[in-house]
Amino acid sequence: MRIVYLTHSLASCWNHGNAHFLRGVLRSLIAAGHRVEVYEPAGAWSLENLLRDHGPSGLEPFRAAYPELSSQTFASPAEAVERAAGADLVLVHEWNEPALIAALGRARARGESRLLLFHDTHHRAVSAAHEMAAFDLSAYDGVLAFGEALAQVYCRLGWGARAFVWHEAADTVLFRPPAEPVARSGLVWIGNWGDGERTQELETFLFRPARAAGLPLDVYGVRYPDDALATLARYGARYHGWVANGAAPALFARALATVHVPRRFYAGQLPGIPTIRVFEALACGIPLICAPWEDAEGLFTPGSDYLVAATGAAMERHMRALREDPDLRAALGRQGLATIRARHTCRHRAEELLAIAQRLRAPEPVEASP
Repeated sequence: MRIVYLTHSLASCWNHGNAHFLRGVLRSLIAAGHRVEVYEPAGAWSLENLLRDHGPSGLEPFRAAYPELSSQTFASPAEAVERAAGADLVLVHEWNEPALIAALGRARARGESRLLLFHDTHHRAVSAAHEMAAFDLSAYDGVLAFGEALAQVYCRLGWGARAFVWHEAADTVLFRPPAEPVARSGLVWIGNWGDGERTQELETFLFRPARAAGLPLDVYGVRYPDDALATLARYGARYHGWVANGAAPALFARALATVHVPRRFYAGQLPGIPTIRVFEALACGIPLICAPWEDAEGLFTPGSDYLVAATGAAMERHMRALREDPDLRAALGRQGLATIRARHTCRHRAEELLAIAQRLRAPEPVEASP
């Protein structure tokens, strides 16, 4: 099958979490024998920021981790449509311009591809519905939503059975426990500060309890304004800036535990959607503690795959327990890893995508005449 994916950026994961999952699932599709092509707009915001901060060397970790992946740029929607023509399956990520979304839809209506799917991995459908309303999806065959709560948003917009749940997952080729035991200490947190969507939550569930538990905290990510850096300094956290996603497994391997602090939209309006870091951390066998988050879809087993802290005080108690109890750390690491390998790898998601495509290509049942 010829599969075309139109992304914001494949090579850059600078404030672009979808690149993590995209790389893993495309690698799995290639391994399964499919022809995969990736296209992205010239001058992509994420890539421009990565090159500005780190120069061409910032792309080396991606190339080293994914030698089988590459992308081509397009300068206009018309060029993208031309390149995608004739594909068996075209997927378009939501971080693309409305003009491109519409142009690909018109091409699908003309029969220039067999299937066209919209891939939504963000909370904008509830946080900025006016932005999503600018997308003309009328000719699309279906929507891939990265959680049931988001799929239901599309169902209410009339998509019905053509709104599919397609969760993110861990690329277990890259995210796995260290081959040899590594000395571990302190906590690590990898995440972007963003637009203040969880500022209070980070202080309550990460910075304050880490300091109270006496655990050193290393923080990685981008878009940390001066006031955020001042907050980190006040709590004694060490800020390291951007880290390539390919380097994350080594960081997890050196820490006692990590923490999941969901953005407010995923804790409230879109419950049941974990960030990609949950999958990746568990795939590395590192103990994970979650701030309040409802696993509405039963993806994991709270208390076995990871610990849950309803309050900052509970988070501090969990941190102290993990610091003092190696058996607890080992049990959480084993169980979380087992759950990922059983259900939440990029290979699983590649298989799910192919099943969705097959379902959409199946002819409509013909009702018998009375």
